[in-house]
Amino acid sequence: GDIPVVKLPYAKIAKQLDISEDILIDTLKKLCQKGVIRRVGATLRHQNSGFESNAMAAWIVEEERVEEVGKKLASFRQVSHCYRRNPTGKWPYNLYTMVHAKNEKSCRETVRMMSEAASVHKYAILFSRRELKKTSMKYFSTDNG
Repeated sequence: GDIPVVKLPYAKIAKQLDISEDILIDTLKKLCQKGVIRRVGATLRHQNSGFESNAMAAWIVEEERVEEVGKKLASFRQVSHCYRRNPTGKWPYNLYTMVHAKNEKSCRETVRMMSEAASVHKYAILFSRRELKKTSMKYFSTDNG
């Protein structure tokens, strides 16, 4: 679930679990060291912060450059996600970035700058038109639905 937006969020969670804040933080550190938890971070609700446009940019990248290009594209602050996928059939794209901006024009400009920075010029921009579902993952739910 979500981390509460309070001055001492871990203290509040620890109290709900009836443990000390130190035990909670030590447990989280151990889970991170074991690789069970990759990271703990905040997620910006872009619609509420003035970012009204987002698009998935799909890129065609030579296989030997995917790692390098992926790191370059992911370094842009406007990018929230960067994934490598296998191309299929008539869809030749193998690298995907989710780009957020104030408006569609700014989004297109960001993708153009990314293209120049990574020297990748074969791409498609797929703008989101309507959000149908967006939820936080619940990994330990008792609900089987």
